[in-house]
Amino acid sequence: MRVATSSGVMLERGGNVKQCSVLVVNCSGREIDHCLALQRRGFRVVETCEWPPNDIVTHYEIVVVVLREMDIISSVAARMRAKPKFGNRVLMGVTRIPPSAAERRHAIVSGFDDIVGESSDSRILIARILQRLRARPEHRCLVPDRKRPAA
Repeated sequence: MRVATSSGVMLERGGNVKQCSVLVVNCSGREIDHCLALQRRGFRVVETCEWPPNDIVTHYEIVVVVLREMDIISSVAARMRAKPKFGNRVLMGVTRIPPSAAERRHAIVSGFDDIVGESSDSRILIARILQRLRARPEHRCLVPDRKRPAA
């Protein structure tokens, strides 16, 4: 049985396990619906409108960057991956319009784990994040079960 505490640490069978946390870097000034969807799914979400300092990024397993335009995607990924101790964190991008297959490949080659469109369903973003977290057990974080009541 998992019980979440206010500090983001979950107690599970006598041991402490960290709740998965997401840093959303939204320098675009646009409001996005993905933050609320991530919170509903059980992630601890912090949104900032400024480029994060190096020491702040190390507190999060997932970093989501809301991109103003596709032209800056490679420099944004390089800046984020170059941060000290960024390591193998999940780096996701959110664009204004759904990316084409070529844009998505370019983003992945540039350093993003994946990118999604701002207007697309948040379930796509959450599914891709969970897929990347499963492949990286070194993060040792959990997302609380959010089961919907039966009809």
